[in-house]
Amino acid sequence: MENEVIVEQRDSAGVLGLTSTRARTRRLLIDTAMKLFDSGAFPSITEVAQEAQLSRATAYRYFPTQSALVSAIVAETLSPIKNWQPTEEDASARIDELLSFAFPRMLKHEGTLRAALHLSLTQWAQSQSVNALPLKEKLVRGNRKAMLTQVIEPLNKELPPALMDRVVRSLSLVYGSEIFLVMKDIWGCDDDELQDIGKWIAKAIVRQAREDALNPS
Repeated sequence: MENEVIVEQRDSAGVLGLTSTRARTRRLLIDTAMKLFDSGAFPSITEVAQEAQLSRATAYRYFPTQSALVSAIVAETLSPIKNWQPTEEDASARIDELLSFAFPRMLKHEGTLRAALHLSLTQWAQSQSVNALPLKEKLVRGNRKAMLTQVIEPLNKELPPALMDRVVRSLSLVYGSEIFLVMKDIWGCDDDELQDIGKWIAKAIVRQAREDALNPS
């Protein structure tokens, strides 16, 4: 179409040059998918297309696999968190600051993040099959690594590299949607309890790391 604006959209599926019309269509699909996932559903691309009142063929042009769709909506969900920057200088305060910012946003889109976990587990199970075929597109997760490394940067003055690595890996169990499964599904915690326990665990991790640095075995 004439005078169409080209919009560059970045997500984990790549960089797409889109006209303004195509960008609006893609936006509609993402918004529709997020609404469905956040309601607790795990819709197929066809179901997302139906809900958005678009053709199946149109939806598949934008998202040829469910991995591409889930990657796009997770990127959308986590975008504000990925752009967050710490303001505190102390590592423990920075971790508390991050979790205070991130947890409410993650809980708001809990259904979407659970969908990503579901897809990741499904793909793992498929890869373990004796007659497993190569996955067309694998959902890649790992955005928390860079964020947590940045947040605990002040600890570089106190901890050796091996302990820094252990702290990042340990915190990744707290800063992520996996905590929903344990705190909510097993223990029946509400959102406030989940956040409080998550912060408590994070403080314990840092405290133990500092103790280990002072008293190496």
